[in-house]
Formats: sequence, structure tokens, C-alpha cells
Amino acid sequence: MRLKHIKGSEEIVSSSIYVIKNPTNYIGKWNTVFNNNNKIYLEIGSGKGKFIYEKAKKHKNINFIAFEKYPSVLLNLIKELERDNLNNLKIICADAQNIDQIFNKEISKIYLNFSDPWPKKRHEKRRLTSSVFLNKYDKVFKGIKVIEQKTDNDDLFNYSIESFKAHRYFIIKKNTNYFDKIKTEYEEKFIRKGKNINYVKVIKF
Repeated sequence: MRLKHIKGSEEIVSSSIYVIKNPTNYIGKWNTVFNNNNKIYLEIGSGKGKFIYEKAKKHKNINFIAFEKYPSVLLNLIKELERDNLNNLKIICADAQNIDQIFNKEISKIYLNFSDPWPKKRHEKRRLTSSVFLNKYDKVFKGIKVIEQKTDNDDLFNYSIESFKAHRYFIIKKNTNYFDKIKTEYEEKFIRKGKNINYVKVIKF
């Protein structure tokens, strides 16, 4: 799906105090960004940010990072942060391919919510649960590795389950008709259409 570009979005994102500029400068020292040693939870592909924003409001003792490639979709999240002034949520506008150049054994949990399924075989490496990305996650996790995934795409879900198993992740919870109190924008849309939501939580020691 082609994302609509909003004129001036790059300037708004780059000037926001909630967006971390040059995030590679903070590798190994993200605790200094939040000025505490609380756990850091990361959502890759946060979109408009509804999910991670509500998570951050509910869990003030956890630090959250919204990781999103496209500036245009971040405008809503920036507006919400400016209104509520949450100090436990930051934004990175970058390509997830570079995640292992930004974090080094600092992340306690990764959320993958309604990621692009990249259905064609030749695009497999772009899937956020492919071997390429799971190997990168190994470098950014601190201690026990925890991933939570939600998707409407049954094929991606089945692919992810097998990929997690191949990388020695244990399935803690799995549900093919999942209901979450905190939903993404996509999730709300899919539920209205009657589409089932797939969910899995996996860990690796």
C-alpha cells in the first residue's frame, strides 16, 4: 500500500523534541536518553503510534520507543506527545534494517504489530520475522528476548511461528482470534471488518 506523503512532515518530525536525531549516536547508552535504567520496549513499525502511546501512558515505569520509517505517519503521535508530555516515550524515524546499529543489548521487548507481510518469496528477507531480522534482534536484546506479534495476515503468522521456532524461541502464548484492550489503528479496522487477529508471544533465553 502506498503511503500518502504529507507536505512538511519531514520538517515537523526533525524538529520534534520527542524524535531522536542521529540515533546511532546513542548505541549502548539509551538509558541516558530517558535518564533512568528502566526497561526499554520497542515497537517496530509503529505507524500513527496509537498502540505504543497508550502503552506508555499505562506503564510509566517502562521506557518505550516508537520505531517508524515514514515521517508522514508520525505526525499524530508527535501531536499526542506534545499534548500529554510523556517522558517515557521517544521516537526514531529510521529504517529497521539499521536496528543493530542503533541498539546494543538494551531492549527488553519488541512489538511487531501488523507488519508488512511481504508475501512474495523474493521479498522474504524484508519480513520482520525473517532470519535476517531475528539475527539483528539477537544483538539488541538485553537478557531474555521477548517478542510479541499481532497480524491479520494468516500466512505471515504461520511463517513467523516457524521462523521463531527455527531461531530457538519458545512460544508462551498463541491465539488466532485475539482480543487486545490496547489496539492499533489497523487492528480496530480489521476487527470492524470481522477479520481475526493472530497473536503470539515468544521468548528466547
